[in-house]
Amino acid sequence: MTQGTLAPPAEAPVRLERHLTLWPLVLFGLAYISPFIVLTTFGVFSETSHGTLALSYAVATVAMIFTAFSYGKLAHLYPVSGSAYAYASRTMDSRVGFMVGWATMLDYFFLPMVVWLIGTAYLEDEFPSVPGAAFLIGFIVLTTALNIVGISLASNVNLILIAYQMLVLVIFVGLSLYRILSGARGHGMTMEPFWNDTSTVAAVSAGAAMTAYSFIGFDAVSTFAEETKDPRTTVPRAIVLTAALAGVIFVAVAYVVQLVHPGGSFANPDSAAEDIAREISGDFFAALFLATVIIAQLTAGIPIQAAGARLMYAMGRDGALPKRLFGYLHPTRHTPVYNILLTGAVGFVALALSVSSSTSFINFGAFTAFAFVNISVIAQYVRDRGTTPRPVLGWVVAPLIGLGVVIWLMTHLSSDALTLGGIWAVIGFAWLTYLTKGFRVPPPHIEFEE
Repeated sequence: MTQGTLAPPAEAPVRLERHLTLWPLVLFGLAYISPFIVLTTFGVFSETSHGTLALSYAVATVAMIFTAFSYGKLAHLYPVSGSAYAYASRTMDSRVGFMVGWATMLDYFFLPMVVWLIGTAYLEDEFPSVPGAAFLIGFIVLTTALNIVGISLASNVNLILIAYQMLVLVIFVGLSLYRILSGARGHGMTMEPFWNDTSTVAAVSAGAAMTAYSFIGFDAVSTFAEETKDPRTTVPRAIVLTAALAGVIFVAVAYVVQLVHPGGSFANPDSAAEDIAREISGDFFAALFLATVIIAQLTAGIPIQAAGARLMYAMGRDGALPKRLFGYLHPTRHTPVYNILLTGAVGFVALALSVSSSTSFINFGAFTAFAFVNISVIAQYVRDRGTTPRPVLGWVVAPLIGLGVVIWLMTHLSSDALTLGGIWAVIGFAWLTYLTKGFRVPPPHIEFEE
């Protein structure tokens, strides 16, 4: 360079932009969970709990709150987009963090496929003459396009869709209450949804284990930390609020609908809620219910795909996954566009799968993440013992309770889920061995950008 010539200014690195505030973030979490799941799974879960679904949801809510507080503590300390992967890496070891992140990808990476598959299955049943591939492609293209455009547009669309979903939930509950109070359905306002003549502790426990699956997604709020204003305060609040509000919705709706249909016996548990919708208000409301199921799948698909893309971005940025692909952000949209496209492409695998086969191993990843987040809180307590005193109740006792509940839930997973989860873990360990050249060099180090 000749004297007097100014060097061109270095380009600023492309980063995720901070747009989100508390309530849009909570709405993203609720959309990920999809409150409508309390209706779409009502028959199966109620049958398992012997007609005490409200109590099973209440037990699951208390259990999930302990893990939500653990997420909140770590999100305050580490406001980055890697969620459980980032927390385990920072509090314990990057090799442990990698394996946690790898297991979590079972949930984040494949769950969008399941959401689109469920929506496709409902539409295929209603319109059998239309190829299912057409519906699946529609879900994938629309959700992927919204996420590529950016988090602001996606959050605004999500606000509209979740508002509609909640409106139909309120109408469903209102019509149910009218039928109950008029004496047309059920036995009136009783405590049977919490305990009845057929109730047993075992049935309630089994129901709680199943209903805990409905909460998977509250942790996804933490993956948007680098796109949230004041993340140290906003993200922890959003995580706990998401879990708590979901629990309130689940318990309230389960209580009322269980009053409409006391007991746990159904002609077809898989479609019980649609049958109840037809009973309380005829075919028109049953059609509205079906439409809302489809809307709920689209609503859930947006944040689920976005969260998975951001987990892969965090791992790619750190070098845990190939950086050129997974660590790339679009220069103007500031979105991990390759990761979004990749999760969209994986959705086409659904053409060869059923809902049951595609969901069989996802919970393994979710519960692994929950377990290690609780362990990470305890690890942080041990690390800070000599420098930052922390209360034992909140940093040891509470996460131990959360960990115990998660381990109990994992024991209720099917053998197929545990086998597939184990195979996925072996593949991840092999990749980690390659990255570290047989553990002779340090593993990728997680970056920390506020």
